[in-house]
Amino acid sequence: MTDENERSRPEDDAARLGLVVVGEAAALHAGDDASLDASEENIRETVDSMVDEPLTARQEEVVERLVSASGTLTAGLSGALATKTGGSVDDVLEGAARSVLWQQRLAAERDAAQQERVHGQDADGTAPASSTVVDRDERPEPGEREDAGRQQRSRDDDGRGEA
Repeated sequence: MTDENERSRPEDDAARLGLVVVGEAAALHAGDDASLDASEENIRETVDSMVDEPLTARQEEVVERLVSASGTLTAGLSGALATKTGGSVDDVLEGAARSVLWQQRLAAERDAAQQERVHGQDADGTAPASSTVVDRDERPEPGEREDAGRQQRSRDDDGRGEA
Protein backbone atom coordinates (compact mmCIF):
# COMPACT_ATOMS: atom_id res chain seq x y z
CA MET A 1 0.00 0.00 0.00
CA THR A 2 2.04 2.96 1.24
CA ASP A 3 5.12 3.62 3.29
CA GLU A 4 4.28 3.60 7.01
CA ASN A 5 5.11 7.33 7.16
CA GLU A 6 2.93 8.11 4.17
CA ARG A 7 -0.85 7.95 4.31
CA SER A 8 -2.94 7.17 1.27
CA ARG A 9 -5.43 9.74 0.10
CA PRO A 10 -9.03 9.10 1.20
CA GLU A 11 -10.06 9.17 -2.46
CA ASP A 12 -7.66 6.32 -3.20
CA ASP A 13 -9.01 4.29 -0.30
CA ALA A 14 -12.57 4.98 -1.44
CA ALA A 15 -11.69 3.85 -4.96
CA ARG A 16 -10.15 0.64 -3.64
CA LEU A 17 -13.26 -0.05 -1.60
CA GLY A 18 -15.48 0.78 -4.57
CA LEU A 19 -13.62 -1.74 -6.70
CA VAL A 20 -13.94 -4.33 -3.91
CA VAL A 21 -17.72 -3.74 -3.92
CA VAL A 22 -17.84 -4.20 -7.71
CA GLY A 23 -15.77 -7.37 -7.27
CA GLU A 24 -18.25 -8.66 -4.70
CA ALA A 25 -21.12 -7.93 -7.12
CA ALA A 26 -19.31 -9.79 -9.90
CA ALA A 27 -18.72 -12.76 -7.57
CA LEU A 28 -22.40 -12.81 -6.65
CA HIS A 29 -23.39 -12.83 -10.32
CA ALA A 30 -20.84 -15.56 -11.05
CA GLY A 31 -22.51 -17.58 -8.34
CA ASP A 32 -19.70 -20.03 -7.68
CA ASP A 33 -18.23 -20.65 -4.25
CA ALA A 34 -14.64 -20.03 -5.36
CA SER A 35 -15.49 -16.52 -6.61
CA LEU A 36 -17.41 -15.70 -3.43
CA ASP A 37 -14.58 -16.99 -1.21
CA ALA A 38 -12.00 -14.98 -3.16
CA SER A 39 -14.15 -11.85 -2.91
CA GLU A 40 -14.58 -12.26 0.85
CA GLU A 41 -10.83 -12.68 1.25
CA ASN A 42 -10.27 -9.59 -0.91
CA ILE A 43 -12.61 -7.61 1.36
CA ARG A 44 -10.65 -8.67 4.45
CA GLU A 45 -7.25 -7.96 2.91
CA THR A 46 -8.32 -4.56 1.58
CA VAL A 47 -9.79 -3.42 4.89
CA ASP A 48 -6.80 -4.75 6.84
CA SER A 49 -4.42 -2.81 4.59
CA MET A 50 -6.32 0.44 5.19
CA VAL A 51 -6.59 0.55 8.95
CA ASP A 52 -3.94 2.03 11.24
CA GLU A 53 -4.68 -0.35 14.09
CA PRO A 54 -6.22 -3.81 14.04
CA LEU A 55 -9.99 -3.75 14.20
CA THR A 56 -11.86 -5.49 16.96
CA ALA A 57 -13.64 -8.66 15.89
CA ARG A 58 -16.96 -6.78 15.97
CA GLN A 59 -15.63 -3.85 13.89
CA GLU A 60 -14.19 -6.24 11.35
CA GLU A 61 -17.50 -8.09 11.09
CA VAL A 62 -19.43 -4.83 10.62
CA VAL A 63 -17.08 -3.55 7.90
CA GLU A 64 -17.16 -6.88 6.05
CA ARG A 65 -20.96 -6.93 6.20
CA LEU A 66 -21.18 -3.35 4.94
CA VAL A 67 -18.99 -4.15 1.96
CA SER A 68 -20.88 -7.38 1.33
CA ALA A 69 -24.24 -5.59 1.52
CA SER A 70 -22.93 -2.92 -0.85
CA GLY A 71 -21.88 -5.67 -3.24
CA THR A 72 -25.33 -7.23 -2.99
CA LEU A 73 -26.99 -3.91 -3.81
CA THR A 74 -24.58 -3.36 -6.68
CA ALA A 75 -25.27 -6.85 -8.01
CA GLY A 76 -29.02 -6.33 -7.86
CA LEU A 77 -28.93 -2.91 -9.46
CA SER A 78 -26.51 -4.01 -12.18
CA GLY A 79 -28.71 -7.01 -12.97
CA ALA A 80 -31.79 -4.81 -13.17
CA LEU A 81 -30.02 -2.26 -15.36
CA ALA A 82 -28.68 -4.97 -17.66
CA THR A 83 -32.18 -6.43 -18.02
CA LYS A 84 -33.75 -3.03 -18.66
CA THR A 85 -31.18 -1.98 -21.25
CA GLY A 86 -30.69 -5.37 -22.88
CA GLY A 87 -27.01 -5.28 -21.98
CA SER A 88 -24.94 -7.72 -19.99
CA VAL A 89 -24.28 -7.59 -16.26
CA ASP A 90 -20.55 -7.77 -17.01
CA ASP A 91 -20.77 -4.60 -19.10
CA VAL A 92 -22.70 -2.80 -16.35
CA LEU A 93 -20.17 -3.84 -13.69
CA GLU A 94 -17.30 -2.84 -15.98
CA GLY A 95 -18.93 0.57 -16.32
CA ALA A 96 -19.24 0.81 -12.55
CA ALA A 97 -15.55 0.02 -12.14
CA ARG A 98 -14.64 2.63 -14.77
CA SER A 99 -16.74 5.19 -12.89
CA VAL A 100 -14.88 4.44 -9.66
CA LEU A 101 -11.54 4.88 -11.40
CA TRP A 102 -12.79 8.04 -13.14
CA GLN A 103 -13.69 9.58 -9.77
CA GLN A 104 -10.26 8.68 -8.42
CA ARG A 105 -8.58 10.28 -11.44
CA LEU A 106 -10.65 13.44 -11.11
CA ALA A 107 -9.73 13.71 -7.43
CA ALA A 108 -6.03 13.20 -8.19
CA GLU A 109 -6.14 15.86 -10.92
CA ARG A 110 -7.93 18.25 -8.57
CA ASP A 111 -5.31 17.63 -5.86
CA ALA A 112 -2.47 18.15 -8.34
CA ALA A 113 -4.02 21.41 -9.55
CA GLN A 114 -4.43 22.55 -5.94
CA GLN A 115 -0.78 21.76 -5.23
CA GLU A 116 0.21 23.68 -8.34
CA ARG A 117 -1.77 26.72 -7.20
CA VAL A 118 -0.35 26.52 -3.67
CA HIS A 119 3.25 26.04 -4.74
CA GLY A 120 3.11 27.94 -8.03
CA GLN A 121 4.76 25.11 -9.90
CA ASP A 122 4.01 22.00 -11.88
CA ALA A 123 4.26 18.52 -10.37
CA ASP A 124 7.79 18.18 -11.79
CA GLY A 125 8.93 21.25 -9.83
CA THR A 126 9.08 23.66 -12.76
CA ALA A 127 7.15 26.89 -13.03
CA PRO A 128 3.96 26.46 -15.06
CA ALA A 129 4.40 27.46 -18.71
CA SER A 130 0.84 28.69 -19.06
CA SER A 131 -2.52 28.24 -17.51
CA THR A 132 -4.78 25.63 -19.02
CA VAL A 133 -8.41 26.35 -19.80
CA VAL A 134 -10.58 23.49 -18.65
CA ASP A 135 -13.88 22.74 -20.37
CA ARG A 136 -16.89 23.25 -18.06
CA ASP A 137 -18.02 19.67 -18.76
CA GLU A 138 -14.81 18.35 -17.24
CA ARG A 139 -14.72 20.27 -13.95
CA PRO A 140 -17.38 21.05 -11.38
CA GLU A 141 -17.89 24.56 -10.06
CA PRO A 142 -16.42 25.21 -6.59
CA GLY A 143 -18.64 23.48 -4.04
CA GLU A 144 -20.32 21.34 -6.73
CA ARG A 145 -19.89 17.57 -6.52
CA GLU A 146 -17.93 15.80 -9.21
CA ASP A 147 -20.15 13.56 -11.27
CA ALA A 148 -18.68 10.35 -12.64
CA GLY A 149 -22.04 9.75 -14.29
CA ARG A 150 -21.37 12.71 -16.56
CA GLN A 151 -19.35 10.36 -18.76
CA GLN A 152 -22.34 8.04 -18.97
CA ARG A 153 -24.65 10.86 -20.04
CA SER A 154 -22.35 11.68 -22.96
CA ARG A 155 -23.97 9.07 -25.17
CA ASP A 156 -24.93 9.02 -28.80
CA ASP A 157 -28.40 8.01 -29.97
CA ASP A 158 -27.83 4.24 -29.93
CA GLY A 159 -26.78 4.30 -26.25
CA ARG A 160 -23.10 3.66 -26.81
CA GLY A 161 -20.44 5.96 -25.37
CA GLU A 162 -18.52 8.30 -27.54
CA ALA A 163 -15.18 6.94 -28.68
